[in-house]
Amino acid sequence: MKEIRYHLMFGVWYLLSLLPLWILYRISDLLCPIVHYIVHYRRNVIRTNLKESFPDKTDKELRIIERNFYRFFCDYIVETVKLFSMSRRTLRRRMRFEGTELFTKAFEEENKNFCFIYLGHYGNWEWIASLPYALPPDILCAQIYHPLWSPVFDRLFLRLRNRFGGLCIPMKLTLRRIIQLKQKRQRTIVGFISDQLPNWNSMHFFLPFLNHPDTPVFTGTEQIGRQMDAAFFFAHISRPRRGRYVCTFTRMHTPEQKTEDFPQTTLFTRMLEQMINEQPAYWLWSHKRWKRTKAEWLLRTQKGTNQPTPQS
Repeated sequence: MKEIRYHLMFGVWYLLSLLPLWILYRISDLLCPIVHYIVHYRRNVIRTNLKESFPDKTDKELRIIERNFYRFFCDYIVETVKLFSMSRRTLRRRMRFEGTELFTKAFEEENKNFCFIYLGHYGNWEWIASLPYALPPDILCAQIYHPLWSPVFDRLFLRLRNRFGGLCIPMKLTLRRIIQLKQKRQRTIVGFISDQLPNWNSMHFFLPFLNHPDTPVFTGTEQIGRQMDAAFFFAHISRPRRGRYVCTFTRMHTPEQKTEDFPQTTLFTRMLEQMINEQPAYWLWSHKRWKRTKAEWLLRTQKGTNQPTPQS
């Protein structure tokens, strides 16, 4: 039954992806009011997140961000579907990467084996998986992913992401696979989407983020990066216009005097916050990112139910 569902869904998505992008955007325009005003897709979560994150904004300003988010979210859906058949030439024209020469510099001049990229759920992160198209063929691109709850959807997205020539690594196998790549001396760029909500057993570091003073953050990217002597980068995403994205890579340098336990994680959190403040509608507001509090974590720690483990 799962096999039938997978092939049926893949067939539908692939046929839809054959439509020109301008038609898919018309579908997005029709879908947006349904998702926003009829289905009310996670509307309470979105409104709570926006209100808590931007207390100085008026209700009118928050509603504008909310409306723009729904428009972008529906665009994200059709843009992701389009990936099933989008040509390499078209994708390279619509998804532009800047700063890729910094990777070559890290590999050749600094003799690094790994470049770790910090990303957030901002812009169309699925299109960023096309990074191998912008790099020399001897550089391997990998991305850490959390398997989806549905085996059918998980298989579909893995097929989608693998078509660019990258390597998808399940989050639980991150360290093991990276060690294997190091043993092979394979120059590798690894993307970590690090703005998720950690599980209780992965919570141990908190930072101020979007007006939330104690936001739990992942530190696994930095912990593994230290072990691998990786160079750290931040991916800044902008959307000049509909159907066009620019991903600019910036080298994240460790300060000479470390004043925090996880300086790279702290820097990423600040850079992500700044990017969100620039164009807030392009972040994924529909997730409950602050549902686990530090107070509850401390209570669970006292009871001995939390055991921190490094994850991406």
